[in-house]
Formats: sequence, structure tokens, C-alpha cells
Amino acid sequence: MFFITPFKQFIRNRELIIQLIWSETAGRYRGSFAGFLWSLLNPLFSLIMYTFVFGIVFKARQGLAAETTFDFSLMLFVGLILHGLLTECITRAPFLITGNPSYVKQVVFPLEILPLVTLGSSLFHTSISFLLLIAAWVLTHGGVGISAVYIPCFIFPLSLIALGLGWLIAAIAVYFRDINQLVSFMSSGLLFFSPIFYPASAVPQPFQTILSINPLTYVIEQIRSCLLGKDPLLLKDYLIYLLIASLVAVLGYFWFQRVRPGFADIL
Repeated sequence: MFFITPFKQFIRNRELIIQLIWSETAGRYRGSFAGFLWSLLNPLFSLIMYTFVFGIVFKARQGLAAETTFDFSLMLFVGLILHGLLTECITRAPFLITGNPSYVKQVVFPLEILPLVTLGSSLFHTSISFLLLIAAWVLTHGGVGISAVYIPCFIFPLSLIALGLGWLIAAIAVYFRDINQLVSFMSSGLLFFSPIFYPASAVPQPFQTILSINPLTYVIEQIRSCLLGKDPLLLKDYLIYLLIASLVAVLGYFWFQRVRPGFADIL
């Protein structure tokens, strides 16, 4: 029952959630000439830029199991997509409640869905980026291995972590506005303390513990294995990661609900 409560709330408010996700996603491109086409062009331009900078200028291919310059760019792109999913949720979280005081004063509005709306919008763009990534892999390698079907399995627990941290940070931000600066610092730290530009095996042993508690490390390494055609799914490791992710989500939700009654007084 403890784990089910948040999901019951989502089911009850599913129509409102879908409407807000659509509004959030469409709002990014409202008024632009290309519209939703930018959701494809942005990751495409990013992939081209990464290929040029890291593959041609720096000629960096070591360690990511990349045989060609473009392979290295694709392996790099995996890490950056996942980093973007997590950091978008946590960097926007401080403003979800403080930036919507009118929602707080509406007693009937379910404030707990706001982090989920951010996650839904972010997952939309993440999905497009991965579709582009897989299309590029197919064009350069003639296809992808069957292990690629596991990719959504690894994105799911990372999404739970992003959601749980979103609830936690959104609630803290009401009482402690400096959390925004801390989250920005954490976002930058995640970029360099995640195996995005390097493989986890390249990190010296004394720092392996730090890398292992990073929520991005496991997902990045496993999805790269999926693309390379390896069998990434060690059930025990996955279930442990999924359990931790579920705990983060549930604890974040109940923390949000615990401190929620004081939002109106502060805002």
C-alpha cells in the first residue's frame, strides 16, 4: 500500500496530467516557425556537434568501446541524453511550486502532479533523442542487436529517481530558496562525475565508490551495452537498482505530501 499510493493519485488525475504534459511540451515551440520539428532538430544538431568536437577536433575514442569516430559520438550521446533527462527534472523542480502560487491557493489542485508533468515532457524529448540515436546506429551498422529492447527497462528506474528527486527538491525550495543554486551545482557535477566522457572502468579504484552511487552510472553503462549487442541484463543488479529507484520515488512523494500543508503560508 505504501508503494501504491502515488500511482493511485496519478491514475485519478491522468487526464489532467496528460493535458499538462501536452501543454508543457507544446509551449516550448509555440510561436516558432519549425514548431515540433525542433524536438528532432535539437538532438540532431547536438549529435553533429559532438561528432565534430570530440571525434574530429579532439579525436577522442578511447575507452568507450567505439571503433569509429561516429561510434564514439553515439556512445557519448547516450550519456548526454540520460544526463539531460535527470538534470532537466531536478533543475526545474525548485520553481514548480514557488513559480505557481496560484496552484497552491487552489485547494483542489493536485500539486503532486507537477514534477510528473516535467518528467513526462522530458521523457518525450528523451524518446525522440533515442529514436534518432538508434536510427543513426542502424544506418552505420546495418541494425541493432535484440538487447536494444532492454533500453526502456533501464530508463524506467532512472525516471523514478528523477521523479522522487523532483518531489523532494520542489518541496524544499518552498522553505529554502538557495536550493536552486545547489541543484545547478549538482547538475554540473553529475556531468563530470558520470561515465559520459569516459568508461566507468577508467576511474581509479578510490573513486569507484563515488561513481557507484551516481544514479546515472548504472543506466549509462547498461544502455551502451545494449547498443553494442551485449546482454546487459543481470537480473539481481537490475532489481536492486529498481528497488532503490522505487524507494527514492516513494520517499520523495511522501516528503512532498508531509510538508505540503505549509506551502500556502510561505507563498
